[in-house]
Amino acid sequence: MSSETLKLAHELISRPSITPEDEGCQQLIGERLAALGFELESMIFEDTTNLWARRGQGRKLFCFAGHTDVVPPGDVNDWQFPPFQPTIHNGYLYGRGAADMKGSLAAMLTATERFVKDYPEVDADIGFLITSDEEGPFINGTKRVIETLEQRNEKIDWCIVGEPSSTETLGDIVKNGRRGSLTGDLTVLGIQGHVAYPHLAQNPVHDLAPALSDLIQEEWDTGNDSFPPTTFQVSNIQAGTGAGNVIPGRIETQFNFRFSTELTADKIKQRVEAILNKHSLKYKLQWKLNGPPFLTDSGALVEAVQSAIEHECGFSTTLSTAGGTSDGRFIAPTGAQVIELGPVNATIHKVNECVKASDLDKLSEVYYRCMEKLLC
Repeated sequence: MSSETLKLAHELISRPSITPEDEGCQQLIGERLAALGFELESMIFEDTTNLWARRGQGRKLFCFAGHTDVVPPGDVNDWQFPPFQPTIHNGYLYGRGAADMKGSLAAMLTATERFVKDYPEVDADIGFLITSDEEGPFINGTKRVIETLEQRNEKIDWCIVGEPSSTETLGDIVKNGRRGSLTGDLTVLGIQGHVAYPHLAQNPVHDLAPALSDLIQEEWDTGNDSFPPTTFQVSNIQAGTGAGNVIPGRIETQFNFRFSTELTADKIKQRVEAILNKHSLKYKLQWKLNGPPFLTDSGALVEAVQSAIEHECGFSTTLSTAGGTSDGRFIAPTGAQVIELGPVNATIHKVNECVKASDLDKLSEVYYRCMEKLLC
């Protein structure tokens, strides 16, 4: 462990902070931020520990956002090295959270330490928003912190989220937006009965089938310059008693939309319910908005990130809105410019999660250059 970034990544990975546990990661980060003049505020909501740290007051605010929680490692016997004993092998740092996203947290902190030392009188505030509930239900983490900040009119102007955005090499892809995510839990009701007497029953599977076909074939939109077309996918279906001679009394179906800025959640709901009503179904439908789409298509943050990657990596990055959701969806609606920038995501959530060790040092340099170009 030669660099400060790698040493800190090692310390963080060593802590088995499986969602929603933090295992002291935020205390470790907070102590180093406090030494730089940050004021620390621990926000604990239910089972989730969050850290809001800010250096300065009343000026434009640049913020790093990230999470200390990790997904479970699965069977530890499947790992080449123990998941919570960080190991460098053939130039790669192995361990749960190496790429998602304790490596990014380490790089953010060492970049900030260097920046504050080099520019102690910079005319901007710097913040850190760290949660232990990004991989879980995302109820008591960043969402609650942002709600608290909004209530006291504490606004973030620019935010870099340290999610592993890169695909092949560090910096090749940054996320300047994400599609919205909307989940529907649909129950279609019928009448249970014997398969030999269908006239005495009503099969909800048969009733749902044509409506489901319409939902699948519907063109929801054609996308736009920043987003691909909206998609509809069925994720779970459950019906029947397990017996081959019983018509089920209900069918439960879960589906998900990943939607562009061409649509809103309310418009999707209206169109879905219109299709279901057209087929005269007896149904119950519950919706869960996991997050609206967001986009930072231009501005000072995009320019700073593009310039920093060009300077440190030697190539132009690609802006993308592909992939799943992130905590950026809670930050962007406040008016902040949001970019996701982090290491290569090839092994995230997998056995033998790892990141190129030298990439974490380079990521720290990229973060430093972003701050320099944006704030100086």
